[in-house]
This record gives sequence, C-alpha cells and structure tokens, in this order.
Amino acid sequence: MLVLAIDTSTPAVTAGVVAVDAAADDAEVTTRAERVTIDPRAHGELITPHALAAAEAAGITLKDLDAIVCGVGPGPFTGLRAGMATAAALAHALGVPAYPVCSLDAIAADVTGDSPFLVLTDARRREVYWARYDADGTRADGPHVQRPAELDVTTKVAAGDGAALYADTLGVQPIGPRFPSPAGLVKAARESLLAGEPPAALTPLYLRRPDAAEPAGRKRVTAP
Repeated sequence: MLVLAIDTSTPAVTAGVVAVDAAADDAEVTTRAERVTIDPRAHGELITPHALAAAEAAGITLKDLDAIVCGVGPGPFTGLRAGMATAAALAHALGVPAYPVCSLDAIAADVTGDSPFLVLTDARRREVYWARYDADGTRADGPHVQRPAELDVTTKVAAGDGAALYADTLGVQPIGPRFPSPAGLVKAARESLLAGEPPAALTPLYLRRPDAAEPAGRKRVTAP
C-alpha cells in the first residue's frame, strides 16, 4: 500500500510517500521519499510541490497512491488549512480516501522508549499544544492548548518542538522528534488504513476560539 502523508500543523512543511507492508507481522512502514522544509510562512506555497517532488523521488505518480494521510493539528488556522485543503483536493481528484490523524499522535508514533511521555508543539502566544502518552504511545490525555507554566508536569520526558522551546520552564528532558514525519503520520493511521475503514472527516483541531468576533451591532454611517 502506498500512502501520501501530509502535515502543515507546525513550522515544518511535510510531505512524503510511505509504503505499508500489510503482509508483515507488524505492518512495516517504510518511507520511500519525503520533502520537509522548516518555514512557518510557506505552507500554502510548498505543500503541493513537496507532494509532487516526493512522489517523483519515490518513482511513482500520484495515480499510484492508495490513500492519503493528513495531520489535522492541533495547529494554527492558516497552516492547517493549507495542508488539509491539499489533502482533500488530491483525494477527490484521485478517488482515494484521506485519513485525518492528530499531529501530536504522529510525533508520538516515532518516539522510542519504555516510559510515559509528553508531546508538545509550539502554539505561539507563549503557549503549547500538548498531549500525554502511555509508554506504548497510546494517547492518555489531550490534546490541549495551555501556557507551559500552567502545566502540571509529572512526566519528565517530552517530544516536539514545544518541549525543546520550553524545556527549562517545564522541567522536562526534550527528545525527538520535533515535528511529525511522514512515517509517523502513517503509523498513527495504520490500523484504519489496513482495515480499509471509511475515513473520518478532515476536521481541524484548532483548539482556540477564533480571534475575530462578529460585531455586536451595526454602526451608523450617515449623519443623523
């Protein structure tokens, strides 16, 4: 099974072609090619070229894809919209399913170790998106958005760029990865992919309320 993985929930613009070997005992996941650029202002500009370049580097065309996996956050509105719109458009054009995954779960899927851990990504405004995971990578709490100083941290190991940014404030040991990888995204969706389940809707995890507010009343524009 060939899967295109896309994520624009963090400053990393990520796209990759990942093969899932359904015949293997653990449904082995192998990255065939990936393109990643760290640029928080280039999601809309780079995500489609990255997807096309990854497909070319993997020696396939988009028509060879069996599915798409897309990180749906939590993340900022503009970044998430670029990746999810691209995933939805490609899935519709190719006639393949697009599976949403929590981007924090994708980071957790690449964590190695035998103890519980946190995943934190930078939410800007001096806040982090975070979730708590058991030792086997199962999400136990979250996702949430919060100021680092307000977190009740009992787990001392944390992945994600937010962990690296606020390690001293949180009192945690930062570990990799910092951003979702194509392989991690596919691992997070692996069970649904192999089962052939109909995908859930691509619903963004913004977590914050919109900054814009509807005016309470109309303003007079003419003199009385």
